[in-house]
Amino acid sequence: MIYSVCIFGDSISKGVVFDATKNKYCFLKESFAFLLEKCHPIKIYNFARFGCTISKGSDIIKKHIQELRSFDYTVLEFGGNDCDFDWAEVADNPAEKHLCKTPLEQFRDQYISLIGLVLENGSKPILLNLPPIDPKRYFKWVSRGLNENNILSFLGDVQNIFSWQSSYSRIVSELAEKYRIPLIDIRSAFLEEKDFSEYLCDDGIHPNSKGHLLISKTIEEKLAILQQKNEESP
Repeated sequence: MIYSVCIFGDSISKGVVFDATKNKYCFLKESFAFLLEKCHPIKIYNFARFGCTISKGSDIIKKHIQELRSFDYTVLEFGGNDCDFDWAEVADNPAEKHLCKTPLEQFRDQYISLIGLVLENGSKPILLNLPPIDPKRYFKWVSRGLNENNILSFLGDVQNIFSWQSSYSRIVSELAEKYRIPLIDIRSAFLEEKDFSEYLCDDGIHPNSKGHLLISKTIEEKLAILQQKNEESP
């Protein structure tokens, strides 16, 4: 049986990596989606977009709403851009209150709505939580050309970037448990490695080629479990 899967998410699902040699973002040929489709009986339709927040993702899904029932599974992967700040504004005014692109509770509510939308239109959602970020590397990345001291003043501690991003990943995991939706726990897969930063690009947030290989293996394990459950169902 060939499974038909669609993916809605951000640059991680799209396979975007930072090429340090070329000093720019580019598409990784052997992304996790490519690896899965290459090695398994899976047809993947990838609707992920670079820089996509959950709001933008919802708009994209609505454009393809009539297609959802034709897919066995709909993979959702959001949060990495939602938790991000306008770092230039932070650097200019560190003492002011700054909101990220999608505040935490709004992110939760929108994710719940998105799950409902997928279910109502005849597909089975699968959620991906977030790979961890390397806070020191990411801080250096977002501070390029900006006032590092001001950004650090806003953050309090560089490690707070890790904690803040993890709160978004935690919401995804909690929703998967609450609504009994399959979760692909890529975060734990990274954190279980001796040094997960080796699986990230120089920007500290995008998985590199090793990271995509790790994600594909994690998804393979989850799909094997799902397939076994489907075969056991009457």
